[in-house]
Amino acid sequence: MTIVAFLIIAWVLSWFGFNRMFVQAFNELFNKEVSNASYYFIFFCIGVIGDLILFFRGQYPFDI
Repeated sequence: MTIVAFLIIAWVLSWFGFNRMFVQAFNELFNKEVSNASYYFIFFCIGVIGDLILFFRGQYPFDI
């Protein structure tokens, strides 16, 4: 569930140009070319980490 929330946050932030700023900042910091796919992948990974933390704490809202 956290994964979906972070992807929605990434999508909303892209309306305000945050994705372009992220891609430019990544390019300037690490001298690597990245795309919008990398932008969404970072938010996906943050969501996965959040879901894993909730799961291992026993606070995950769904039973698997």
